[in-house]
Order: sequence, then C-alpha cells, then structure tokens
Amino acid sequence: MTDISFYHLTIRSLENVLPKLLEKTLEAGDRAVIFVSSEERVKELDDLLWTFDPKSWLPHGTSKDGYAAEQPVWITCENDNPNNASYLFLIDGIRLEQIDGYKRVFDLFDGHDENAVNDARTRWKFYKEKGVRPTYWQEDKNGKWSRAQ
Repeated sequence: MTDISFYHLTIRSLENVLPKLLEKTLEAGDRAVIFVSSEERVKELDDLLWTFDPKSWLPHGTSKDGYAAEQPVWITCENDNPNNASYLFLIDGIRLEQIDGYKRVFDLFDGHDENAVNDARTRWKFYKEKGVRPTYWQEDKNGKWSRAQ
C-alpha cells in the first residue's frame, strides 16, 4: 500500500523544503515526480531546482527538456510517471484519485494559508476513506521533522 505523508509547512517554505526532500530521495536511489497545478508552476520549480543552492546540483527535467525516462526528478502538471518514479510530490493542493504505483506520496502544504490547511484536511479525509493511512509530519523550530501521533 502506498504511504502518503502530509507535510505541514509552518517554519520553512516549500522552496526551502522541497529541494531537501528531493536530495534525500535521490540519495536513497529513488526517482521522483513533482505534480503541480500549471505550466507556470512547472517553470517556477524548474528554475528553483537549478538555483536553490549554488553548491548543489539536483538533476531534473520537464516536458520542455524531454528525455523523461532518463530524468531522476520530473516536474509536470500532467498526471503521469514517465521516469518510473517511486516517490510522488503533490504541490498546490493537488489530490489524485489513484496513488497506487508509488512507494510514497508527499503532500506539501502551506501552514500559514488557512485555505491550504482546510484543503489538506479534506484530502486527508479523502485518502482515509480510500483505505490509505496518511501520516502527518510537523516541523519544529530547528527545522527537524517529526511524525505527529
């Protein structure tokens, strides 16, 4: 069964958290798909991953780059998995009917946006009703993640 983890971003922003999670994904030898809401958002995250840390390189691609099957991280606004990723990152409040086929799904949402928090609660309930047991992750003041009970 696919594990879905909700990451409640209250200390750091998506732009700070996502690259670090992707680095850990690649270090573990896995691939990722980042599913976003629009082509504009694809471009924003593509730019972010090239520039977030001058000392780091996070290999990734988009439909504009091509070679999807060869990309360790694929950013898209389409519900596809062309790089055979085992990790899926859902951004911008996206909810998928089917998450089978992924080892782990990350639902990242802005804890300072009341609408985003309410939408995350709705997604949580949706996945539970589908028989998935979601987990909830909180960030402490030191930037460490802990699973909430």
